[in-house]
Amino acid sequence: MGPATGAALLPRGLRAKVLGWTLAILIAVALPAAGAFIWLVDGTVMKLGTLFAEKQILFDRYRGLDSLMREVSLAETVARSPAILEWALDEADPAKAQRGLAELEHYRLSFKDRSYFVVLDGSGNYYFNDKDNSYEHDRRRYTLARDNPRDGWYYKTVGLGSGCHLNVDNDDNLKVTKVWINCIIRRGERVLGIIGTGVDLTQFIREVVDIPQTGVQSMFVDRNGAVQAHRDPKLVDFHSLTKDLKAKTTVFTLLDRERDRSALATMMEQVAAGGVLVRSRFMQIEGRQALVGVGYLDRIGWFNITIMDLDEIIDRRLFVPIAVLLAAMLLAAAALMTLLFKRSVLDRLARVEGAVQRVRSGRFDDVATDRGDDEIGRLVRAFGEMARTVGDNTDRLEQMVRERTHTLDRLAHLDPLTGIFNRRGFERAFETEQNRARRSGRQAGLLLVDIDNFKPVNDGHGHHAGDAVIVEIVARLTGVLRNYDICARWGGDEFIVLLGDAGPASLSSVAAKIITAVRAEPVILADGLSLPVTVSIGACLVAERATLAEAAGHADMALYAAKKGGRDTFVIDDTARHGQPSTTR
Repeated sequence: MGPATGAALLPRGLRAKVLGWTLAILIAVALPAAGAFIWLVDGTVMKLGTLFAEKQILFDRYRGLDSLMREVSLAETVARSPAILEWALDEADPAKAQRGLAELEHYRLSFKDRSYFVVLDGSGNYYFNDKDNSYEHDRRRYTLARDNPRDGWYYKTVGLGSGCHLNVDNDDNLKVTKVWINCIIRRGERVLGIIGTGVDLTQFIREVVDIPQTGVQSMFVDRNGAVQAHRDPKLVDFHSLTKDLKAKTTVFTLLDRERDRSALATMMEQVAAGGVLVRSRFMQIEGRQALVGVGYLDRIGWFNITIMDLDEIIDRRLFVPIAVLLAAMLLAAAALMTLLFKRSVLDRLARVEGAVQRVRSGRFDDVATDRGDDEIGRLVRAFGEMARTVGDNTDRLEQMVRERTHTLDRLAHLDPLTGIFNRRGFERAFETEQNRARRSGRQAGLLLVDIDNFKPVNDGHGHHAGDAVIVEIVARLTGVLRNYDICARWGGDEFIVLLGDAGPASLSSVAAKIITAVRAEPVILADGLSLPVTVSIGACLVAERATLAEAAGHADMALYAAKKGGRDTFVIDDTARHGQPSTTR
């Protein structure tokens, strides 16, 4: 082999060495880059999944509340009906029984299921009628017995003493499976029975639980974790109210690991305590990692639990183009390892990295520009479009969140019928006004306004007429007030007004103006019928350190005196000034 031959082989050897080193560097860079990419994808998927879980829980929470709370509120109302109370106290009286059953039939048409049941504690008789009015002439279906295990739901519910309680049950006597709403009938401390209705389990699951969402499984459980609603009826714990805890079908049995069961129980305690709305965590179910979110429906004592399979919700194949693009960048970098490498690659990538940092800091419009027609140039332009798109979407999402927050705040603090404050909103406004009054040395005044003889309006003309009267009274009432006075709906036909910077004279003046404004003209209903309406008012000056309960108590005493004095008048309780109860009219 001569010198010429050796010289010819040298470039080949150098070329192979450069190719080998380039390949080695490429592999050395590619492996950690692939690991970092997978780590970033996993982190992004988990972050997006967690955000989705929180939104899904809140969505299920309000959807569940909307589905059940109207029925619970209606059942609470009928449990307090005077006709029902009189019948429960004297079931043997035919007239009272007739009025009580008529009242039940009136409310039956308002229930979504068009059915009701009532158990009277004195006799144990169970009355029922369904949407087809099948039992019009035989509404007493059977009599409960303590030694019958199927009647244990009644005695356990009665033992709770008060309130409304939900139970998923299959009634063997009526041959129906429902979410039963059981409201205790009471007079004072005495339990007179239970009244309520049912929501068909199939309908409830279709409307609330069984909305088709890929990778999302929603359920409702009670405080013990017993499954109350699930798209799979085999997982529903029927008769859970009468079962021992060990015999219940609970959500904890779906989890593979004991530490996940303990974590789920802790999450349920945290959301039930009221400090947070949603808790979420990854747990193992049937050998796979799933994101479990928990929310609490405080009015009915249920938890809504959502289990999400992120691999089904977020398709990881969406990240394949990014991975391919990154691989192309690595190949281009290996091919351009020359003197122009820094200028052609590193400098341009540095500008991209600066743009990424600015995007991370929220500056979506200030991104790098590159006129090059290679991979980096296209990446920069695509990144700029993506950054601007992300910025636009972020702005839209933030606007949606603000609008949703505003809507939720209105729902939480405003009365939906009249648009004025509800009790919760008034409590917050009262506290603010008291703090302001203490700083300025001024004194506030409180008025309780009650519509006289309002129940006959509802009974004689229907609840729509009652609503129209309430709306008109609020319009007249607020028309009298100053723009900085606060008005709220305190109860069904009762309103509360907070006057800033009030004295005995201004308190009397405002009360008199309200009486006059309401009495001035009758309320014209939709059918043209006019109803004369009057109100009674109890008022008081609010002491500097008085709580809302204390001030409302004084005003309520004055309202009672106004009612007792013949209605259509006002009474002012001046306990706050003299230290002892007295009234002026």
